[in-house]
Amino acid sequence: MKISRRAVLAGAAAGGGLVVAWMLMPRDYGSSLEAGPGEAGFGAWLKIDRQGVITVAMPQLEMGQGISTLLPQIVAMELGADWRQIAVEPAPVSAAYANYELAARWAPMWRPLLPSLAEKADDLMLRRWAEGERFTATAEGTSIANFELPCREAAASARAMLTMAAAERWDVPWQECQAENGFIRHGEARLSFAELVEDAGEFDPPDPPPLRPQAPKDGEPEFALEDERHLPFPRLDLPSKVDGSWLFAGDVRLPDMVYAAIRHGPLDRAEVSSFDREAIAGHPELLGVVNGKRWLATVASNWWAAERALDDLAVRFRVTDPVSSAEIAEALDAGVRRGAGQRVGQRGDGDANMVEPTLAFRYDIMPAAHGTLETASCTARLANGRLELWLATQAPEYAREAAAKALGLSLGDVVLYPMPAGGSFDRRLEHDHAIEAALIARETGRPVQLVWSRWQEQLRLRPRPPVAATLSARLDSSGRIEIMRARVAAPPSALEFGRRLFGNATSWGAIADVAGEADAMVLEGLMPPYAIPHVALDHVPVRIGLPTGRLRGNALGYGCFMMESFIDEVARRQEQEPLSFRISMLGDDLRLAHCLQTAARLGNWGGGEAGSGQGLACHRMGDDARSGRIALIATAVAGEGGVRVERLSAAVDIGRVINRDIALQQIEGGLLFGLGLALGSGMEYDQGLPVQGRLASLNMPSLADSPEIEIELIESDADPFDPGELPVAPVAPAIANALFSATGLRLRRLPLLSGGL
Repeated sequence: MKISRRAVLAGAAAGGGLVVAWMLMPRDYGSSLEAGPGEAGFGAWLKIDRQGVITVAMPQLEMGQGISTLLPQIVAMELGADWRQIAVEPAPVSAAYANYELAARWAPMWRPLLPSLAEKADDLMLRRWAEGERFTATAEGTSIANFELPCREAAASARAMLTMAAAERWDVPWQECQAENGFIRHGEARLSFAELVEDAGEFDPPDPPPLRPQAPKDGEPEFALEDERHLPFPRLDLPSKVDGSWLFAGDVRLPDMVYAAIRHGPLDRAEVSSFDREAIAGHPELLGVVNGKRWLATVASNWWAAERALDDLAVRFRVTDPVSSAEIAEALDAGVRRGAGQRVGQRGDGDANMVEPTLAFRYDIMPAAHGTLETASCTARLANGRLELWLATQAPEYAREAAAKALGLSLGDVVLYPMPAGGSFDRRLEHDHAIEAALIARETGRPVQLVWSRWQEQLRLRPRPPVAATLSARLDSSGRIEIMRARVAAPPSALEFGRRLFGNATSWGAIADVAGEADAMVLEGLMPPYAIPHVALDHVPVRIGLPTGRLRGNALGYGCFMMESFIDEVARRQEQEPLSFRISMLGDDLRLAHCLQTAARLGNWGGGEAGSGQGLACHRMGDDARSGRIALIATAVAGEGGVRVERLSAAVDIGRVINRDIALQQIEGGLLFGLGLALGSGMEYDQGLPVQGRLASLNMPSLADSPEIEIELIESDADPFDPGELPVAPVAPAIANALFSATGLRLRRLPLLSGGL
């Protein structure tokens, strides 16, 4: 029976239940990876050519995390391929690559009509939504959790088809053949994938796919090289990044292309009021000016000329209620002291029996900047009613939709070529620059490359939200925490971001839409891993006027700081050693206890006594099905020149490790990113303008400030957990606790020392 959209809508009006039934019907999205001449496609994930080159689809943004190596590695290990014949190709946006794991985590943002049907990644309603939206966003370390099994199944199917082709030639059962190093073998006979690929396409793969009994794991004997000095799976993007041939969005060059620079007004709702057009008369190499109502752009034959012309134009903006750090601080203070809290998390009886807390402490968090090296960049070409975008984006389909809406085009008339990002840290979840580039291309009639200056990047970024919080606890007679409460005043930042991403709302519109709503994601990292019987987490939503957004680590970056600082204070007030105090409460999480013990050995933990300069923190991230753990020992001192972190010793349990080298890179990078958030990255605003307009003013650690880093990966057969965000969490509290042991001063503000000693 053929069902039309009109019939579905009519049926919904009559019966109400047909729309849900339509959502739950099985669907086939076909192959999204097109096979070219001489290539054979094997589903949506890989294709093989006549030379034996295996090309793997890449539906996630490569932004330094190594995903363009990890997914091909999973395919190679399951397929039995030679790593030297593996290539990677950016995949088109398709429902075949829907990120169900991220859709489940972000369900509060996109607000499913039936929440109970969209709570987990395998819920059918959620899967249909993610497929219908072609939701392929890259964020929160969900790539392996979401794509490992589909990659393995595609590779296993291709391996079976190649094996069947070889077995037919040899007249043997295909189950007796083996695939390894790019060959199908049976006894002494062998045939390469290249020799078999054309015949393999004639066979139907078995259902279910015959997965190898051993899931991909780093260091498996059959894949390790004899010379351990060489990595069995080196990063595919490494050679081109070393020789400079790896292309980013700012490296795109098109025929007849021009360059644009831009100026935005103060935060948040500014409009262009005036500019001096006569000042640029006869300006060399300037080709035009584009007035975008809320921004002004110049177009020239090179970017520097466009930027200098903007200086001469002296553009002025009209803005009402500009953002001010002083007013933000007042709003947060009023919220945490007197605001109405809404319960977003509870364990046991919550704080019902708290009465009077034994102790309570206040914590304050400044807005935090991403600090990306690469500023917002986009190349746009509009010709014959078709828009092309070259863009680094973590949410490609929503960038396409926003650009199409801005130009009045259908979504099918917008083509996005995904470019890698030079570090994103969730900054490229926003796509304002794609809309601007599309509009400038329309006005100029030529391909245009828009690059924001560092000042514009700082001005328009949506920082991690500021927070004011109190943590309080009641202790039992033995000094253990019996009841704990966290009261957090902050804007509903995740919901606000969701309105911008999923609803294409303006920043001020998103703030208004979610005003007063509780946001559980703002309190992530505050549900303790410890066996505290009764816990209450309350969010006090505060409207501050500052647009806020996602940043690597998100709420974990300050939630863990508050929790682990608080735990340390409780331990010391009870005159208990911080390590043993934590372990005594971890009977339900032996993996985290093991991390703590391993970190203590690795960092030569001496108990954190006064003058030692040693501090301890730990964190658990994820749920029971898939989770990661880290324990960190920091050695730090404070002096006239500020804080000096000398050593970071981390024990990390991320389950089954697929690529040890990439895991270590991610953990080291996360620790250094956490160091930047602990000691710098804070943003202040005056009359709607950021006080920190340059990277240098963010007070982030330099290469000379980088501490000695030691990492021990704990062996585990648990499901693999992405280590990209996990190491960010414990750095700030470990350093704060280290500074307390060194100086006796307790710092409860981020960045540390931002309020002085």
